[in-house]
Amino acid sequence: MRIERDGDEVARLTSVVRYAAGSVFPEHTHGGGEEYLVLAGTFSDADGDHIEGTYVRNGVGTSHAPFTLGGCTILVKLRWMHESETGQHVVNAANPLVWREAPDGSEVVLWKDERETVRLVEVFEGERTIAHARGVELFVVAGDVTVNGEALSTWDWARRPGDTSVRIACETAARLYVKTGHLSGS
Repeated sequence: MRIERDGDEVARLTSVVRYAAGSVFPEHTHGGGEEYLVLAGTFSDADGDHIEGTYVRNGVGTSHAPFTLGGCTILVKLRWMHESETGQHVVNAANPLVWREAPDGSEVVLWKDERETVRLVEVFEGERTIAHARGVELFVVAGDVTVNGEALSTWDWARRPGDTSVRIACETAARLYVKTGHLSGS
């Protein structure tokens, strides 16, 4: 399910990809980097098994040959990284020890540098505001929320570029992938 695409054959891309059991993807190099969040199942490569809730960041120039034995679904973003970002970074957000309390919920910081911050955010009942001078992007991992009055459900996506804030409200707990700071000044 393509969420966004900016470019032709070689493009910045955000999508949700579902792999059938036994799928194998040929070895490939990430010219502009790759980041993904495992939404369901297990996505594997030579670096190990990445279970549901795992965030993987494969920097510019990294390569791998991923596969899945039992099938999986991932949220993946391609070609968004700065050329100086290399190597791999992995956070297993299924581990409760990586979470911390946050206003009106809890969160785990998946990645943070001078250009961007990526978090998983649990929003409990009520409202929360997220703001950033270089935009806010969010993906609903689980649950139902309203974002500035717009109803979003599991696997819906929203982006607010520029100096902005978003007001997130929910009646029951929801989990969001939130990325800030990356929408200008690449």
